[in-house]
Amino acid sequence: MELRELRTFVAVAEEGSMSAAARRLHVSQPALSQTVGALERQLGLKLLIRTSTGVRTTEAGLTLLGEARAVLARHGQALRTMAVRTTEAAGTLRLGVPGSLPFDLLGPVVEQIASLGPETRVQVRRLSSAAQLAALEAGELDVGLLRERPGGSGFDAMLVVRERLGVLLAVERAAELSGPGGIRLDALSGSRWLGFPRSDSPAWYDEVTAILRSHGLDPGPDDPEEGQLLPEVRLAAVRTGKAFALAPPNWLQRIPDTVAWSPLVGHPLVRRTWVVWQADVRSRALAGFVAGFTELDPEAEG
Repeated sequence: MELRELRTFVAVAEEGSMSAAARRLHVSQPALSQTVGALERQLGLKLLIRTSTGVRTTEAGLTLLGEARAVLARHGQALRTMAVRTTEAAGTLRLGVPGSLPFDLLGPVVEQIASLGPETRVQVRRLSSAAQLAALEAGELDVGLLRERPGGSGFDAMLVVRERLGVLLAVERAAELSGPGGIRLDALSGSRWLGFPRSDSPAWYDEVTAILRSHGLDPGPDDPEEGQLLPEVRLAAVRTGKAFALAPPNWLQRIPDTVAWSPLVGHPLVRRTWVVWQADVRSRALAGFVAGFTELDPEAEG
């Protein structure tokens, strides 16, 4: 059992509702249900009974609830004990995040920041992966959430989430192309991809465009106009039926009724996010922030 699974189970048991627990943990309800189901299969026990009004804990679930609370409390105490042994006192943590923070990271990031305590000030900057890497190298950031893992030995990195990207299309176009398992990537040939500047994340951009080309699609220019990057503009372009955008199932933007999200057959595009920090940097705030991400499943699917 992982701490992430125990934390999820405790939240569901205490809230008595899958939806309420999902809001508490800042994760999607399907992802939460999958985690609970995986825990039940791992233990071979029924932990929760789902009803029309919510969920209630079984006898086995009540036993696990007590044990899980104790484990989580001990884990928190261990982190607090070890944090005081870092070489620097808590102060300011300078954090870089991508323009669109993955939904499955939103909750953990908020939770990690809150766990640092009032004595730690957190400065959050929205930057592309390339800009975050430059800021980390210059000592202007302490930690970042990057779309690509930096090379060399100067940085430590940990993969924290994988998102299977789907496609945003006009509703009529999506209905036309949809088949078993979703939409085939090659079926989008002739439609314009609403991409992102290569300069934002060169390695990730090259991976996406290589996959698009291998399926017969033309990625177009590698430096779209700034206005085309706005979510409202992108959705307006998608509604014309002549363009498509790539997005995870838990996209943070509200999708209008005229646009539909569909999975891609075979999941050819998987976006990864790493927590990255300089290998030789030690601080209490950094240690506390990074330690919390060990609770996440590196193979979690968004």
